[in-house]
Amino acid sequence: MSKTSTDPIRHALNGPTMGTRWSALFYAAAEIDPKPVHNALQAEMDEIDAEMSIWKPDSALMLLNAGPVGDWIEVPARLADVLRLALEIGRASGGAFDIGVGDAVNAWGFGPCAADRNLIRNALGTSRQPAHAVVELDPVHAKVRKHAPISIDLNGIAKGYAVDRLAATLSRFDIASGLVGVDGEMRALGLGFDDEPWNVAIESPDTARRAPHSMLALQDAAVATSGDCRHWTVVNGRRLSHTMDPRRGAPLLSSPASVTVVARSCAEADAWATALMVLGPTLGIEVARRLGLDVLFLLRDTSGGFQPMATGPLFSIGRNPNLT
Repeated sequence: MSKTSTDPIRHALNGPTMGTRWSALFYAAAEIDPKPVHNALQAEMDEIDAEMSIWKPDSALMLLNAGPVGDWIEVPARLADVLRLALEIGRASGGAFDIGVGDAVNAWGFGPCAADRNLIRNALGTSRQPAHAVVELDPVHAKVRKHAPISIDLNGIAKGYAVDRLAATLSRFDIASGLVGVDGEMRALGLGFDDEPWNVAIESPDTARRAPHSMLALQDAAVATSGDCRHWTVVNGRRLSHTMDPRRGAPLLSSPASVTVVARSCAEADAWATALMVLGPTLGIEVARRLGLDVLFLLRDTSGGFQPMATGPLFSIGRNPNLT
C-alpha cells in the first residue's frame, strides 16, 4: 500500500546515558519535527544521570550519601520519586531489593573503582539493615533523613525509571505509539506498525554470544531483565554476578541465569527483576504470583542450556512456544 501525506512517519532516535545509550522508536504525524523530541529526550536522560549516578561525585545521590546522619537533606523531585518507589519495593520484597548496598557494589568492583579486599572485608563484616529500615523520606517536601550510615545505590531501578521518563516525554509531544529503552530495559506505548503489539526480544543469558531466547508482544507495558551474564567478576576461580545479596554485602553465590519481569512501569519491572534474582525461583515465583507479576526465570541446566520457570499469562507455554 502506498504512503499518503497523513500516514505516521517512523522515527528512530538515540543518545548517551548512564554509560550506555537510550533509544526511542516511534510513529508520529508528518508535521512533527524530531529534533525537539530528541533534545527533550536527551535532556531528561542528562538530568537523571546528573541526579542518580554513582560515577559522578557531585550527583544529588552522592551528595545525599555524603550527608550527615540524622539531618533532613533536600533532594530533587525525581530522586525523591525513585527513592519512594525503591523503599516501597524494598519493604514488599522483604529486603530482597535493597538500595543500601552501595558499599558492597563499590567494594566488589562494580562501581567507579576496582575491587578492594579491605572494603570487601568491611562490607562482609557490617551489621546490615535494609534501606527501608534506616532511610526516612518526606515525599511532599522532597527531603530524606538517614538514621544510620548507608551508601545508596540506584542501579537496580534508575535505568527503568529513565525508560519511564522517555515514555512520558514522548507523551508530552502527543506521541502515542512508541518503544523506548535504556540498555535492554524497554517500555511500549500503544501499538506499533500495522496496529500490532511491539515485539521485544528476551535475551538468552549466554556469556559467549548475544542471541534472543524468546519474544514478547508488548502494548502499554514495560519489561526489564536482570541476569548474571553481562556484569560479573571472578573470585577464587568462581564467577560471581553483579547482583548483591543484601544480607551478606556480597554477590549472590547462587542465582538464576536471568529474571525477566513485565509490569506497568519500567522502574517497577527493573526493581522486581533484581529482587527476584535475590529471592530465587521457588520463593520468587510465589511472590510474583501474589503480586500478579508476569515473570520468566531462566535457570541453567547440566547440559549448558536453560530451563524456564514462569508465572503470568504473558509467559505461558501456550502463548510462547519458545518456552520449552
